[in-house]
Amino acid sequence: MNNFADLKLAPEILKALSESGYTAPTPIQMQAIPLVLEGHDLMAGAQTGTGKTAAFSLPLLQRLLPFASSSPSPARHAVRALILVPTRELAIQVEASIKAYAKHTHLRSLVVFGGVDIKTQTPSLRNGVEILVATPGRLLDHIEQKSVQLNQVQVLVLDEADRMLDMGFMPDLKRILALLPKQRQNLLFSATFSSEIKKLSSEFLVNPKLLEVARSNATSENVTQKVCMADTAEKHALLASLLRSTDARQALVFTKTKLSASKIARQLQREGFAADAIHGDKSQNERIQVLDAFKSGKISVLIATDVAARGLDIEQLPLVINYEIPNAAEDYVHRIGRTGRAGALGIAISLVAPEEEKYLLEIEKLIKTKLQREEYKRNRPAQPAQPAHVSQQARVQDAWYNKPYEPSPSAKPEQPKPPATKPANKLPALFMRRKTEKSDAEN
Repeated sequence: MNNFADLKLAPEILKALSESGYTAPTPIQMQAIPLVLEGHDLMAGAQTGTGKTAAFSLPLLQRLLPFASSSPSPARHAVRALILVPTRELAIQVEASIKAYAKHTHLRSLVVFGGVDIKTQTPSLRNGVEILVATPGRLLDHIEQKSVQLNQVQVLVLDEADRMLDMGFMPDLKRILALLPKQRQNLLFSATFSSEIKKLSSEFLVNPKLLEVARSNATSENVTQKVCMADTAEKHALLASLLRSTDARQALVFTKTKLSASKIARQLQREGFAADAIHGDKSQNERIQVLDAFKSGKISVLIATDVAARGLDIEQLPLVINYEIPNAAEDYVHRIGRTGRAGALGIAISLVAPEEEKYLLEIEKLIKTKLQREEYKRNRPAQPAQPAHVSQQARVQDAWYNKPYEPSPSAKPEQPKPPATKPANKLPALFMRRKTEKSDAEN
């Protein structure tokens, strides 16, 4: 199959794909789309950036075309496909792709997520949508407010399912699954497969087709991975040096904490870089503005926590830097998967302090690859010929240290100061004269 027409997609969908510039399907799309169109449950794994979103959204749209309606009545637009994702950024990206693929149909889509006023989402939801993209927590909020009904869902998609488990969404997922019709198609997509994911799949997938385009937990061959060993105190200087020396017009820098992300962004701004940070403490509108600025090129360096590791899709992003490598090895795969996407080449550089090397070993074990380490040595000014502090061993070997002390000619001993004497009383002359006269009288 060399083009999407071979996949027997509807003309409306093919037209949207053509207008989006897509002609040839990726391997995951070529294998997944026919299976989804046949109605199979699917457990699919592929390297991030290989087109998983289109792999499930294109056949999903194809299957829902019979329900497309131009009627304004909400009753004609029931939720028939539910796509659950772990983060707001990924939710926005997935729904944007679906909206683009469905623009020549009458199918409606909507995205709901936390961090914004739920009242702004409720009217659109009550007007009716066929395809709902949601984060689990916000979906449960809408269910409690009775602003959404899920009794007609025909297709359930779990995207980045491993991340949802990492973020503790299992209780929410179970509550949502209990509200869905038992007769439905289930699709599970993930970049990594863990034992927990396999257990989850056994609980709600029915005779699933297993599809792995690449080795589980593999990193893309298009990404050149490098490791720079550096002390924590040296990392910022190394980061600034890398940003100045590489030809990359944009870089995505990952940290572990919100505090370090903000701190690094401020430091880079003071040094003249067009930098900003994205993390969970920022409002959704602030995060969207930062992402839009990065995508448009107004910001050249984006510092992010793992909130952006999933769902951040930037065309031709050339460089990813792990300022702090993650504790969870699977997160490393997702972080560096932001570069080298859709056949492009990318570079991933990890700055690793000695105390972080244990996490690096776990990453190498997961990806089954030994990463070459390079030592970072910052250029420092030359040391003086005679250092101020000399080791004890050097003192023993140097005869100068064994000589008795001899004061230099210019060093004269300090003369002792004469003891302070009490100044004589200077009595008035009249008083002295009277005293003398008294003495003479007594004689």
